Amino acid sequence: MSAIVEIENLTKDYEVGFWRKRKVRALDGLSLSVERGEIFGFLGANGAGKTTTLKLLMRLIYPTAGRATILGRDIGDIQMHARLGYLPENPYFYDYLTAREFLEYCAELFGYGKRERTERARELLTLVRLEEKSWDKQLRKFSKGMLQRVGLAQSIVNDPEVVFLDEPMSGLDPVGRREVRDLIASLRGRGTTVFMCTHILSDIEVLCDRAAIMKRGRIRHVGTIEELHKRAGESSRMEMVVAGVEADNLVQKFSSFKGTIVTSHSGGARIELADEREVDEALAVVRSACGRLISVQPVRQSLEELFVRDE
Repeated sequence: MSAIVEIENLTKDYEVGFWRKRKVRALDGLSLSVERGEIFGFLGANGAGKTTTLKLLMRLIYPTAGRATILGRDIGDIQMHARLGYLPENPYFYDYLTAREFLEYCAELFGYGKRERTERARELLTLVRLEEKSWDKQLRKFSKGMLQRVGLAQSIVNDPEVVFLDEPMSGLDPVGRREVRDLIASLRGRGTTVFMCTHILSDIEVLCDRAAIMKRGRIRHVGTIEELHKRAGESSRMEMVVAGVEADNLVQKFSSFKGTIVTSHSGGARIELADEREVDEALAVVRSACGRLISVQPVRQSLEELFVRDE
């Protein structure tokens, strides 16, 4: 794979205050690369610098220092931007256009003919699973989740090579989140590169090939999801889920297992062992109590550990 987004020492300062102005650094020497065809997660708490980074890459604001290239061209190259897609965190669309009219308008901006843009709008509205009865409804009557679907559709209207998404799951219900995750995954299948900003850990773990974790305008960690889990801390603890026996009946039986935690679980119990070498012995104890094994797996440290570390 070759890098499709290259960022070198990107820095952004803002002036704040009225009489006595002072500089606040929102982004501090950011350097990273995104490979072609991957879904890259840009993870951080609110105010970490994620949206500032996207606005710099989209040339909506200008850097104090540093440089960046996309598709091998400087971010100031206007022609290159025609090959990109972008969904801002809080998109605003003209309220009195319908969803269909808005997407046809976006398609016209990219040079689609009348018949082509009509078909493209239909294709995209179907892709983001907006109900057909809402296609000709004015956008001012849409819920936040419906507007988010329209925003996702406009971000790929030009079949872009790179898509930048800022909090793409915002305002979506659980079903909508699942559908949007499937849509983003399908973009990777087409060879599209996705740069996704979010503060939702589960979205990163499910979707992304690699991710960077931002804190106070700086990158603290970057790597594959597996690498980030390892940095969060290795654990030799194992989790067993069993059925057919209640937790109360197992607490005494596991009292000799040092560091073991037994808790109730739907239809049975969850047993967290201090060491994987105890699995066989623990399984024998469960069977002696007429229980049966449902699953056994390592207790993996959460990416949340990297969020709270070094605060």
